Amino acid sequence: MRRTSFATWPCSVARTMDLLGDWWTPLVLRDAFYGIRRFDDFAAGLGIARNTLSERLRRLVDEGLMEKQPYQSDPVRYDYVLTEKGRDFFGVLAAMTAWGDRWLADSAGPPIVLHHSCGHDAEVVTTCSHCGQPVTADNTEMRLGPGYPPRLAQALRDRNDPRFR
Repeated sequence: MRRTSFATWPCSVARTMDLLGDWWTPLVLRDAFYGIRRFDDFAAGLGIARNTLSERLRRLVDEGLMEKQPYQSDPVRYDYVLTEKGRDFFGVLAAMTAWGDRWLADSAGPPIVLHHSCGHDAEVVTTCSHCGQPVTADNTEMRLGPGYPPRLAQALRDRNDPRFR
C-alpha cells in the first residue's frame, strides 16, 4: 500500500515526517551522530535488514542529509557522512532525547547523556531566538507564515479559525 506524501503540504512538521517518518531513518541518523559511518556497522548496530538500510541511506543521500565518501576502491565501499543539512538534525534528535528521558526512561535513568563542550552534561531546552526564554505550548501560539499558500490561508480566515489569523 502506498502512503500519502506530505512533501508539498504547507507544514514543516508534515514535510519533515515525509522525509523521516519511519522508525529507522531517525535511528540511522542517531547512529551517524554516534560516529557510525559504514554500512555494515549501521546494519550490525541497528539489527536492520540490509535492503531497508540501503533504502534509508539512499534516501538520506538523495535528500542531502548524508553523502557517500569512498574508502575502498576494489570493491568500491563507502562511508556515509553527515552533511551540514544532516548535522542540523541534531537539535531534533536532542529534543526527542530530552522528551524520551523525561517521559519514557526507566528508574535507572536516561540511557544516553549529552555532554556539552563546556564540560557539563546538557539538558536540551528550546528557547526563543529573540528573548532567550523557554518556548512552551503555554507561552507560544502558531501563526501563518509567509510560505503558507494564500488560498489555504483565506480558507482558514473564512472559517474564523482563531489559531491562524
